[in-house]
Amino acid sequence: MIARRMVAAVAQRQVRYVTPVPAGAAEGPVARVYDQVVEEMGLVIPPVLVHSPAPATLAAFWALFRESLIASGDVDRAAKETVAAAIGVATTCPYCVDMHSVAMYELATEEDAEAVVADRSADLADGRLRALVRWAATAHLDARTALPAQLTTAGRAELLAVLVSMHYLTRVVNVFLPGFLLPSGLTPRARRRFKRGVAQLMRSLLHRYNVPGRALGRRTSRSAGVPPTWAAAVPPLAAAYTGAAEAFEEAGARSLSPAVRRLLWDRLAGWDGSDPGLDTRWCERLVAGLPEPERAAGRLVLLTAIASYRVDAEVVAGFRRHHPDDVTLVEAVAWAAFTTARVIAGRQDAAGAQRTAGDAFGNRPVPR
Repeated sequence: MIARRMVAAVAQRQVRYVTPVPAGAAEGPVARVYDQVVEEMGLVIPPVLVHSPAPATLAAFWALFRESLIASGDVDRAAKETVAAAIGVATTCPYCVDMHSVAMYELATEEDAEAVVADRSADLADGRLRALVRWAATAHLDARTALPAQLTTAGRAELLAVLVSMHYLTRVVNVFLPGFLLPSGLTPRARRRFKRGVAQLMRSLLHRYNVPGRALGRRTSRSAGVPPTWAAAVPPLAAAYTGAAEAFEEAGARSLSPAVRRLLWDRLAGWDGSDPGLDTRWCERLVAGLPEPERAAGRLVLLTAIASYRVDAEVVAGFRRHHPDDVTLVEAVAWAAFTTARVIAGRQDAAGAQRTAGDAFGNRPVPR
């Protein structure tokens, strides 16, 4: 109990820019999500704490993350965690790479985990995981690799859902959490030893069966979009995605103007998925014609979507000059991250010849 409290205190201190709801003070929907997170993950992890100032957004994130990565299904947890770690590498999210490669220590092998960390997919001994890493590393690009053909329809749905969750989560984590999960200053050998220890502590949680459909998300309204066709084989995923998409769109409408939301949609329409690097002049050109409050919001949204590791204290401070509350900041970042994730997955779905007309996954909501 004392160790868990110490870990929880450290986790809370990792959160930047917003004040998370402490586990001991949580009430209502936040408390219910926290309870389920502790049950299935051992403690309230920092990515959950980040969302806590905005309860509806917290519930949307947890439903999507839980049903894609934690719930049991056709694809085993080792494959899901491997894909998650590879996406962390592709999106320059060291925190996420640490988190999911630790799970690989228990579910796969230490050497395969470190091959993913080092972005050396060819070195993975497990051919099945090697194919998944190659797919996950390029799924956000126009020149994409297809998912392995031997997957079942349900398995394909589960991995596309992991794709959505992780392209969402890595962007949020890059904004609100530090660039490391493990203690800084460890030698490579010490990092491996630390990972082994954490993986052993997580063993029972990583191997347990988690019933699909238990996520404490929201009920979708009649106006919610049609769930994506790829998710039809896994109804809990369809429900989690649809509910989350509706919640994130509502968050965006509350926190951002139509002009800022259109700015991101227009940029994503011409984006090939590539990383623009350290130069942010492209962003400044796109926001130049907006009034100052919208310029600050546009800068935050565009960087979150395209180069989330470039969101720094100055970008956040510029946004907070006009929107000082934690809720608006969380909602704005969440909307930008999810909008990008849904575009990436929509392209991947289309490449797999699974997308149909009217599929909400690829549709572009009209800002209102």
